[in-house]
Amino acid sequence: MSDNNDIAVLAANREKTIVKTSIIGIVTNLLLVGFKAFVGLVSNSIAVILDAVNNLSDALSSVITIIGAKLGAKQPDKKHPLGYGRIEYLSSMVVASLVIYAGITSLVESVKKIISPEAADYSTVSLVIISVAIFVKLILGMYVRNQGKKVNSGALTASGSDALFDAILSTSVLASAIIFLIWNVSLEAYVGVVIAGFIIKAGVEMMSETLNDIIGKREDADVVRELKELICEEESVLGAYDVTLFNYGPNKNYGSVHIELPDNLNVDDVDKITRRIQTHVFKKTGVILTGIGVYSFNTSNDEAAKMRNDIQKIVLSHSWALQLHGFYADTEKKTVRFDVVVSFDVERKEAITTLYKEVKEKYPDFEILIIPDADIAD
Repeated sequence: MSDNNDIAVLAANREKTIVKTSIIGIVTNLLLVGFKAFVGLVSNSIAVILDAVNNLSDALSSVITIIGAKLGAKQPDKKHPLGYGRIEYLSSMVVASLVIYAGITSLVESVKKIISPEAADYSTVSLVIISVAIFVKLILGMYVRNQGKKVNSGALTASGSDALFDAILSTSVLASAIIFLIWNVSLEAYVGVVIAGFIIKAGVEMMSETLNDIIGKREDADVVRELKELICEEESVLGAYDVTLFNYGPNKNYGSVHIELPDNLNVDDVDKITRRIQTHVFKKTGVILTGIGVYSFNTSNDEAAKMRNDIQKIVLSHSWALQLHGFYADTEKKTVRFDVVVSFDVERKEAITTLYKEVKEKYPDFEILIIPDADIAD
C-alpha cells in the first residue's frame, strides 16, 4: 500500500473514532440533561436545572465536533480545494452565542432566587440521581479525553477535560443539597450563580477561540517542538526548521517544513525520506505535511564549516536574531546563503541590512544571500 493510501485510511479511521466518541458524548449528555432537569423541576432546585443546561451545552459541543469531522472528510472540489472544514467555525460561533445567552439567562434566574428564595425539596432519589450523574460524567470525561489523545483530536481532548470539570460542578450541587438537608441552609441559588458564571465563561472562551482560529493564531510551541522531534527521528535529517501550520477546520491541519539533509544524497533518496516523514508525522499528530523543503548541508568542506561557525556568531550576537539555519557555502563559486529567524521586535528590512553588512565585512569576496524568516512558532 502506498504512503498516500496509508494516510487516507488513517484519516478515515480517525474520523470514525471522532464521530463514534462524539455520539456517545451526545447520548450520555442528553440522558443527563433529562435526569437533572427532572430532578431540578421536582425538587425546585435552580442549581440542578442549570447543571442540566450545562450538560446540554456539552451535547451541542459534541454535535459541533461531529459536524467538523464530517465536513473535514468531505471531498474537496474546484471551489474549495482544501475542503469545507472551516464551516464549523461559523457553527461554533452560533453555538457560543447560544451558550452565552443561556448563561446570562441562568445568572438572572439565580439572582432572582437569591432575592426571592424558594425552599428546595430534595428527596433521596434526587440525591442518588445526582450522585450517579457525577459518576457517569467522570467515566465519560476520562473516555472522551483518552480517545482524543489516541487519535490526536484537540476537540475530543478538550471535551473530555470539560466533562471532568463538569463533574466537579455537579459535586458542588450535590454538596449544596446535602448541606440543605443537614443544616437547612439553602446555598443552591448561589451555586446556580457559580454554574451560570462557568457557562458564560465557556461561551466566551468558545467564541474567542473560534475567532482566533478564523483570524489565524500563533502555533503552540509544544506542538511545533513535537513536529520537529518527529521529523528529526528520520536518520538522515540533520534539522527541521520553518514549521508552518495551516488550519482548515478542526482536526484538519496542513503544514510545511524545511529539513536539512547532507549534500551527498540524490533525488531518489530525498524523495523516499520526505514520504516517510509525511506518513510518520500524520500517524503521530494528524498533521498533513503538504510541503517539505530541503536545505543542503556541507558534509566535506572544512572551510564551509568554519564559515558557518563565524557567521552564526555574527548573526546570534543580535538579540533579535533568534535562529540561523539552512546554511550552505560554495567556496569555489564564492556564494553563501542562509535563513535567519527575525523577532517581531525589529524591522525586518533593517535587520537583514545590518546582518548583510556585518557578514560582508567578514567575507568581502563572497556573494551573500540572507532570507528572513518570521518568528511564527520557533
